[in-house]
Amino acid sequence: MEYQLKDFIHFLVVEKGLARNTIVSYERDLKSYIHYLQTVEKISTFQETGRVQIVHFLGFLKEQGKSSKTLARHVASIRALHQFLLREKTVDHDPSVHVDTPKMERSLPKVLSLKEVERLLDSPKSSDHFGLRDKAMLELLYATGIRVSELISLDMGDVHLTMGFIRCIGKGNKERIIPLGNSASAAIQNYIDKGRPKFVSKKYKDEALFLNHHGKRLTRQGFWKILKRLTQEAGIEKELTPHTLRHSFATHLLENGADLRAVQEMLGHADISTTQIYTHVTKTRLKDVYSQFHPRA
Repeated sequence: MEYQLKDFIHFLVVEKGLARNTIVSYERDLKSYIHYLQTVEKISTFQETGRVQIVHFLGFLKEQGKSSKTLARHVASIRALHQFLLREKTVDHDPSVHVDTPKMERSLPKVLSLKEVERLLDSPKSSDHFGLRDKAMLELLYATGIRVSELISLDMGDVHLTMGFIRCIGKGNKERIIPLGNSASAAIQNYIDKGRPKFVSKKYKDEALFLNHHGKRLTRQGFWKILKRLTQEAGIEKELTPHTLRHSFATHLLENGADLRAVQEMLGHADISTTQIYTHVTKTRLKDVYSQFHPRA
């Protein structure tokens, strides 16, 4: 089963050309699926697997407290694997055909207010190269709405400050061009001129825009630690994730009258229904404002 999983992952990399993070997610989900089949169901081949075993596995995940979003992702991974095995004639049936995808509760994304964004963006100290880097990263995230994985993947050649845009490679290796505002451009230029040279290492010579103290490309975990520290320093009590600035970017644009299609393009969403959730966020925020300030609310 592990060997067939390797074949499937190779198919995703070579033929599908999926993003690395997507492939890692597939592999993680399917390893847990295979481990369950082998240890709990005592199944050693995919040919022996039926719908009942998949349903049992989903029930097992639910008992562990996994969300409906996680369950739906596992179903998608399992379905893709079994369809692949059937096409390759490794098995003669697809047990996932009649497995229902769990309905997802669509929770509204958490966003920052304009004042909270300003406090967060002002929290890095510009007195050293670490502060210059952190300021540039936060300004860039809020100015463009790019994902953290896209942020740390940026190379020096992807930033065009004189023309006011960045080139970003998103999910499915799709390229998009996103405009930069003056504040973000100034912060990035300041970092490139005064901060980045102090991170550069002769040993690694990394072309990444954002470097860590070793002179290598900053990682997602590294950024996550920086964000947690800066959130505390800014005195923001909301629970922030690396995606919060992306959510805030989209919500604030729509609140100020931006076109939904334009926001979709900047975020890199394949389906506009994904972008539409931010319209619900703006309506919710309007209700909060009304409740707070209307004398007869």
